[in-house]
Amino acid sequence: MADTLVLREDEDAVATLTLNDPARLNALSTGMLTALQAELDRLAEDRSIRVVILRGAGRAFCAGHDLREMTAARQSEDGGRAFFEALFAQCAAMMMTLPRLPQPVIAETHGIAVAAGCQLVAACDLAVAAHGTRFGVNGVNIGLFCSTPMVALTRNLGRKAAFELLTTGELVEAEEARRLGLVNRTAAPEALAETTRALAGAVAGKLGPVVAIGKRAFYEQAELGLGDAYAYAGAVMTRNMLREDTAEGIDAFLAKRPPNWNQ
Repeated sequence: MADTLVLREDEDAVATLTLNDPARLNALSTGMLTALQAELDRLAEDRSIRVVILRGAGRAFCAGHDLREMTAARQSEDGGRAFFEALFAQCAAMMMTLPRLPQPVIAETHGIAVAAGCQLVAACDLAVAAHGTRFGVNGVNIGLFCSTPMVALTRNLGRKAAFELLTTGELVEAEEARRLGLVNRTAAPEALAETTRALAGAVAGKLGPVVAIGKRAFYEQAELGLGDAYAYAGAVMTRNMLREDTAEGIDAFLAKRPPNWNQ
């Protein structure tokens, strides 16, 4: 079962990862986290892939952590403390892998993306949602504040919007999620895959190594003060300008011809 919890399909420099536990609404169990981490680690070394799409099998994207697994852990002698500490550390490591991956990651969402499932969307670089998809950090409704999902959520949404979702446990649909900044594009359910693929193709058509440089710089500068951010970004652009493929791209633009890139 562990081997099939995450499925991978590659096509035209785009890798599609499918969370494959539909009976549990693709809950982020320890097995699911392990399987997803393994695929992400492989992708980090795969230079043939320029974009990653992350989707869910069945009727939902992801319902968050596996509450049955968590409840069972409470029967241990320490009340589950060791299990919970390990689970949340494992989850955090996987979430941090997404922005550190060289390739942009697009969440293709449908059904629900709640609690840690909403965190997963927020941790991705881009997101597309089917109309009617519901998002939320609703753990507060059962007495569990979504503290770890909060980390990714507050890096996507304005503070007051994020705090409202965290404290009310309310769910928002796709268009509202787009307005708040959690989602980039929305589509009719029957057009979800096509819309996501079009976005992936637009990104994959760019020079892969330069997109990787830009993605890393995007997240690095966001954690710096204004002056340090400009200094860092200037250094990145200097290194970028010294690349031969960048010189070819500029020459091609000036000559009004397609660039002759080898990668």
